[in-house]
Amino acid sequence: MDAKARNCLLQHRQALERDIKTSYIMDHMISNGVLTVSEEEKVKNEPTQRQRAAMLIKMILKKDNYSYISFYNALLHEGYKDLAALLHGGIPVVSSSDGKDSVSGITSYVRTVLCEGGVPQRPVVFVTRKRLVNAIQQKLSKLNGEPGWVTIYGMAGCGKSVLAAEAVRDHSFLEDCFPGGVHWVSVGKQDKSGLLMKLQNLCARLDQDESFSQRLPLNIEEAKDRLRILMLRKHPRSLLILDDVWDPWVLKAFDNQCQILLTTRDKSVTDSVMGPKYVVPVESGLGKEKGLEILSLFVNMKKADLPEQAHSIIQECKGSPLVVSLIGALLRDFPNRWEYYLRQLQNKQFKRIRKSSSYDYEALDEAMSISVEMLREDIKDYYTDLSIFQKDVKVPTKVLCILWDLETEEVEDILQEFVNKSLLFCDRNGKSFLYYLHDLQVDFLTEKNRRQLQDLHKKMVTQFQRHHRLHSLSPDQEDCMYWYNFLAYHMASANMHKELCALMFSLDWIKAKTELVGPAHLIHEFVEYRHILDEKDGTDCENFQEFLSLNGHLLGRQPFPNIVQLGLCEMETSEVYRQAKLQAKQEVDNGMLYLEWVNKKNMKNLSRLVVRPHIDAVYHACFSEDGQRIGSCGADKTLQVFKAETGEKLLEIKAHEDEVLCCAFSADDRFIATCSVDKKVKIWNSMTGELVRIYDEHSEQVNCCHFTNNSNHLLLATGSNDCFLKLWDLNQEECRNTMFGHTNSVSHCRFSPDDEVLASCSADGTLKLWDVKSANERKSINVKQFFLNSEEPQEDLEVIVKCCSWSADGAKIMVAAKNKVFLFDIHTSGLLAEIHMGHHSTVQYCDFSPHNHLAVVALSQYCVELINGNTGQIDHLTEAQVSCCCLSPRLQYLAFGGEDGAIQILELLNNRIFQSRNGHKSTVRHIQFTADGKTLISSSDDSAVQIWNWQSEDPFFLQAHQETVKDFRLLKNSRLLSWSFDGTVKVWNIITRRIEKDFMCHKDTVLSCDISSDAAKFSSTSADKTAKIWSFELLSPLHELRGHKGCVRCSSFSMDNTLLATGDDNGEIRIWNVSNGELLHLCAPISAEEGTATHGGWVTDLCFSPDTKMLVSAGGYLKVRDSQRLKEKSSLYLNFQAIFTSCVSVGPHTAHQKGGAVTVTLFWVLRWICKAGFLRSFRSSD
Repeated sequence: MDAKARNCLLQHRQALERDIKTSYIMDHMISNGVLTVSEEEKVKNEPTQRQRAAMLIKMILKKDNYSYISFYNALLHEGYKDLAALLHGGIPVVSSSDGKDSVSGITSYVRTVLCEGGVPQRPVVFVTRKRLVNAIQQKLSKLNGEPGWVTIYGMAGCGKSVLAAEAVRDHSFLEDCFPGGVHWVSVGKQDKSGLLMKLQNLCARLDQDESFSQRLPLNIEEAKDRLRILMLRKHPRSLLILDDVWDPWVLKAFDNQCQILLTTRDKSVTDSVMGPKYVVPVESGLGKEKGLEILSLFVNMKKADLPEQAHSIIQECKGSPLVVSLIGALLRDFPNRWEYYLRQLQNKQFKRIRKSSSYDYEALDEAMSISVEMLREDIKDYYTDLSIFQKDVKVPTKVLCILWDLETEEVEDILQEFVNKSLLFCDRNGKSFLYYLHDLQVDFLTEKNRRQLQDLHKKMVTQFQRHHRLHSLSPDQEDCMYWYNFLAYHMASANMHKELCALMFSLDWIKAKTELVGPAHLIHEFVEYRHILDEKDGTDCENFQEFLSLNGHLLGRQPFPNIVQLGLCEMETSEVYRQAKLQAKQEVDNGMLYLEWVNKKNMKNLSRLVVRPHIDAVYHACFSEDGQRIGSCGADKTLQVFKAETGEKLLEIKAHEDEVLCCAFSADDRFIATCSVDKKVKIWNSMTGELVRIYDEHSEQVNCCHFTNNSNHLLLATGSNDCFLKLWDLNQEECRNTMFGHTNSVSHCRFSPDDEVLASCSADGTLKLWDVKSANERKSINVKQFFLNSEEPQEDLEVIVKCCSWSADGAKIMVAAKNKVFLFDIHTSGLLAEIHMGHHSTVQYCDFSPHNHLAVVALSQYCVELINGNTGQIDHLTEAQVSCCCLSPRLQYLAFGGEDGAIQILELLNNRIFQSRNGHKSTVRHIQFTADGKTLISSSDDSAVQIWNWQSEDPFFLQAHQETVKDFRLLKNSRLLSWSFDGTVKVWNIITRRIEKDFMCHKDTVLSCDISSDAAKFSSTSADKTAKIWSFELLSPLHELRGHKGCVRCSSFSMDNTLLATGDDNGEIRIWNVSNGELLHLCAPISAEEGTATHGGWVTDLCFSPDTKMLVSAGGYLKVRDSQRLKEKSSLYLNFQAIFTSCVSVGPHTAHQKGGAVTVTLFWVLRWICKAGFLRSFRSSD
């Protein structure tokens, strides 16, 4: 060792001896080959930690420069950065042409990159396989910085993972090919919730400084997008290694323009992804010489000196790297037992791994049994405890500390013994230690300890209950994620049904878990453990599962909604509601505010069928022609048929070998067709489930299927990723016609009502019409052209035409692409209508009604809209066409205005129309009874205000506004305040029918006004981004309020008239001093990077509480804030697309929707929960 290095080590010897923990340091040094196993034992024999450290340093001082460098790197890797800094100045210069800093040939740069990327270390005993490593590096080099896939495949235990890690353990290779780093993900066999966890962990690792987002992605699509952006922006030119991939669908989540190296047993897994692909096959076993080399390294002997039994062991286990390593680890501790271990393998006396296992090794169970038997007696039971952990699950040290009631250091020492004997694996990411078993070991332990499993799971749950309370779990705890993901699994496996029900039926647990990982995993658990949960109360299980399913889109958003508030929206008979109400009563003492519907019992008369036939995503559902049955299919590879009225399951068929993408009933309902990712089309008897036909002529996944509308001669059309459409005659075994023309995947197809024409749409951006008899193309419409702009060339634009649908008369066809719906004339190919559904929503599906001109459009924002197929206009709620409504003061009558200008008055007692008149010429926008209920006032798009004494007189009109009257308010002494798109505010005397004041308020539309409680002032807000405060006595404003960057949509005075709140279209809220116009408080919207906007867009209404302490705002949802600091106190999400107003006034009662329609079938009335109890804002008619 250089004098400089030696002096540095001596100088800092005391600090090192005092602080380091030798066991993990020595692991690194042994793997680097600078410390022997016998030296390790010598260090371990010292009685105290400090003496062990002193012994290790004494040994290093007698070694060479490589030992110093290995010791320094071990300190860095194990988190002793301060101690490593002390030794940094003494690092010797190693005379090597390639700059390698240890005999293993690994530089500190490589160590750092691989450590940060989570790449596993070399095994303690390692032999090179240069030919395979070179082959992997050559394939990776062929990617040349472009996205692509390199697959290492072979059977389990053949060393694929070690080879993948070794291929990137090369300094010059990393610098040249992957300067952005390497990122390792242990994938394993996953369901979708498990894959989401993997993706969440990877995104967190890639964004450790949280510069991109402070929350984890909540679904696989969001995680895929997040990963793509992180890899492109923060880690360009990096390599993603996916270890142990089982299923092709998993790769779709990583198919985002990355360079990817993966290990797998299935060579075909990359068939589902695009891009260049290269394959490196790995033989199932080591050659004899390599196997002997491993054994020689374990027992520290020359290969030529190994006994004859060594050769027999290699032969007996067929050179399996895993088995050779297990036996070698045992021989290291008992070097005289060659004959004994060989005999155990030859006799096969241990119980074999059960036949259902996916592994097929001749000697694996024997080798593992030997390994376990040779453990120290005092730690054997600890290894048995590991039987309860699932495959591919990494368990934090803290979980095992709780299970075993031991200190962290004691647990780590025990686990390290398992790791050293190849019975356990450790993933060290910085200072965090995660332990996991190989799938083979899980299978072995589960079978070996089958009779003990229930007790072992019970022990786990009991220990959790001793150390944790559900409310005390915090996201920053090391073991938090484990308990949220697997506590229910342990309870179910322990047969602790009572405890499982208490957990799953707990609103606190649901809140905590969904806030951390989203609702998907929890819904999956309700499905998986339904047979247990139904034992307590099937109704409770249904309540909670339905609550999660119907609110999943809210529970998966940011900011996270108040789950108690959501629970209060449930039916009063629901256990969810009962718990929510109990919590609400307790929390109001801490200043929380909750809102509740008072007449929800009317909901019991509304029928709603919620059916969950599948255990995974549903891709398609369809009614039978008679409407009595529903067929559905999805990711679970099944076809389900159930009754449309009751949801009773009629058929469940394991239909395909992969995801089922579409299903369709024949016109006579005798058959149902399915098509799948497995490239097959199948025809089933829809009553018995019997398989009638299998068609397998498509070469890629089949996306859609559709029968002709006439049952006399049934034909089936299918479209596929192979760009072809095919027609099938059910009486024939082969395809009748193949239709060529599309240049990309066919996404959808539909027969015309007369069955003469077949329409198809494709990812190539076109709609094509085909003659059914001749199979020739009739017309092609380029939908892509409607998205072109001058800045983007056509070849770079991707437009997927998702679906098509024929009008009932067959004269028009509708197609959907991106965020637009197009209506075309069949005969001329002319565009009849282009409907833009908004910038923030994409069209998922569209379909014409077979009976009239209506069409339905499903949007990505959890909503459905109706379209008039004749005009292309969005009808929203066509049946009612109600634009506004209000209640009379004594709740005897309901008045509502329509889009046709008509006003009707409904008598609530007998539900009959009492009065009706057509007065306005355009849509009625606002309607209100006077305090005595005798007069009804309304405003309309026709710029007039109508005054109607509806019990005795004809109406009259107040006409002076030049444009649409936006709204009005009643004042004292028969006065009325109105404001308009013309920028004016007018004060009317409704007795004399004359204008008393005419205020020229704004140069643009006046969007809202509010009146102070003393009726001395009013406010106005405008599209000109300003608000103003006025006195009724002056024609000039008292104050002009500037600062908003969007249209100021609403304003509200406080009850004491000292404050004015304003809200704009950017989600910003401001509070002003009324007396001097000074800005007091500002609540800015959340940026797109931080989460959703404060109100999901516009602030549409504001209202102060009577004591001025709280401010309620409305937009995408309701928010309650402290008006002094604008700090959020509560949020109320509703299952509507948007909340347009929070205005519910008392005497007269008003409810209206700005910019849309209201269905008048059920009135939901808010009541406040406060310290005094439940105070109703008004009594409802129930």
